[in-house]
Amino acid sequence: MTNIAAGTEAQTPAEAERQLKRARKAALAAFLGGALEYYDFFIYATAASLIFSKIFFPTGDPTVALIASFATFGVAYVARPFGAVVFGHLGDKIGRKNTLVLTLVLMGAATFLIGILPDFNSAGYWAPALLVLLRLMQGLSAGAETAGASALSTEEAPEGRRGFFASFAMSGISAGIVLASLAFLPVAAMSEADRLAWGWRIPFWGSIIVLIVAYLVRRSLEEPEVFEEKHDHGELVKLPLAKMFKTHPAQFFQVALMSFETVTNTFMQSFGLAYAVTVGVPASTMLWVSILGNVLAIGTQPLMAHFSDRFGRRPVFIAGVLGSGAMIFVYFSVISTGNIPMIFLTSTLITAGTYAMSNAIYPAWFSELFNVKVRYSGMAIGLQIGILCAGFTPLLGTALVGADKANWGPAAWIVAGSSVLAVAGALWARETSKTPLRQLGNHVR
Repeated sequence: MTNIAAGTEAQTPAEAERQLKRARKAALAAFLGGALEYYDFFIYATAASLIFSKIFFPTGDPTVALIASFATFGVAYVARPFGAVVFGHLGDKIGRKNTLVLTLVLMGAATFLIGILPDFNSAGYWAPALLVLLRLMQGLSAGAETAGASALSTEEAPEGRRGFFASFAMSGISAGIVLASLAFLPVAAMSEADRLAWGWRIPFWGSIIVLIVAYLVRRSLEEPEVFEEKHDHGELVKLPLAKMFKTHPAQFFQVALMSFETVTNTFMQSFGLAYAVTVGVPASTMLWVSILGNVLAIGTQPLMAHFSDRFGRRPVFIAGVLGSGAMIFVYFSVISTGNIPMIFLTSTLITAGTYAMSNAIYPAWFSELFNVKVRYSGMAIGLQIGILCAGFTPLLGTALVGADKANWGPAAWIVAGSSVLAVAGALWARETSKTPLRQLGNHVR
């Protein structure tokens, strides 16, 4: 077989065109899958910030109810490592394509079912219990989605363009956040009675449309050639997770540290929204803030990933993480003053600028640190360490900030501390942007 993906043999024009078509199709599938997964994931974040504390929990102290609502948001992050283990194993054993179809269906089903749950007044404590169960299902799916889409896109990309093509998984996530915010705009405009009674359910039901489109695209994918080669020659390992820890322990911890860069986005999408509402900024305004930043990020993330293909993963990633860690102080400061134009400006500079620099690069970089035989497991599980911590940071931030609207400092320091951990991981990890595909990772027997 011609070594197409590795780029170690000259390609004919027909081979190059075929590879480019496969890369584009994989990138499209990653984009659509990311859009669905994170549309579903972030309509939950929005609902947890604005709705669930009022309908799924007993009436009482609103701060306590909001903390409980963020706790249900966080439980999905507990489930994500388990999803990474289960689906990472399947992805390294049966293939990327079928595993990604499974994660897609699981997320779509859980999201639709949340939309038909009874509230606390109708079902009592069964309501939050069922909410937690379905949120756990979302977490299982999300624990493997990004890793699988990233591995597949990286393995299908032409040599020297892995960062660019893998970044479309992140652009899909930005698109999902835009769709989630747009879906809640008419909900936010409703009367509170209608919004709490039935309006909040519409965005959850709407996920079925994206699910159908993404499912059809993913079913038409092929397995990456670099994976099929190992499968056809019987070279896949029986227990990818165990083999990954044996052969790639340093890479696992590097990815775990670098994944703390996701704290920035999680904080802005959940805690930032709730905090802004408490200081008098309309929820609809904050949704438009999110829409603007993420619309621009759909375009800036592939650009940042292209820069990492040219200049290396490490410098672009570190610059983005340090920028986000510094800008988050400005972000919360302007929210506390209620200065709407400055909120738009600072949020956009982070979302489409500094955060896009680090976020666009990790799909390729994290994948490149592992051998193909353990790539899905290694990236999926390592990534979830930081993301697990990120899931509970809105709860921690809410508890530390409390009812004092001027006390935003603890929230900003949580993000800044997470940025330091991510930079430490990046300084430790090897540079992989110029390494041929088949030479990535450590040797695995």
